[in-house]
Amino acid sequence: MKNLPQKVRSKKLVSKVDLTAMVSVSFLLIIFFMVVGELSKKKVMNLGLPDYDSYTCGERVISCDGEDRSYTILLGEDNRLVCYKGLLSTPIVSPKHIAYGKDGIRKELFKENKNTLNYSAQLGKPGRGIAVIIKPSKKCSFKNLVDILDEIAITGIDTYVIVNDFTPEESKLIALN
Repeated sequence: MKNLPQKVRSKKLVSKVDLTAMVSVSFLLIIFFMVVGELSKKKVMNLGLPDYDSYTCGERVISCDGEDRSYTILLGEDNRLVCYKGLLSTPIVSPKHIAYGKDGIRKELFKENKNTLNYSAQLGKPGRGIAVIIKPSKKCSFKNLVDILDEIAITGIDTYVIVNDFTPEESKLIALN
């Protein structure tokens, strides 16, 4: 027999695919869509609106019990604090100077909120406590404003607003010792 030339067979190479880059891109896409999904959610803020009790000739009539619930706190310089309930011209609780802390403003806020909650329950509107109006003067320290916000959080009052416009009568009242 003759030696036949043998066929030369090429070696089969095992091909490997490097997936490192694809995994990195996949994780970046997952993170991107998670962030976009979180940012696209609607943010909701509670909004306190007046009650609409009845309708007259197709128009809404708003109940006017706001001054019974409003409690104003005036913040002055040198840790001065004046509070009153209702309107300053016809207050339900007369303006009085009061101290910060648990025996001062906190005790007063607890008392007034409890009285207002009881009064609202008698009117058939349970759960409506006082609405606090905080008025810091230009000479008031930031610490005093934070202290009042802490007291409101401690007392569980959920309706409050910070306003920076003083009437001339309120400016005179906060200036008195």
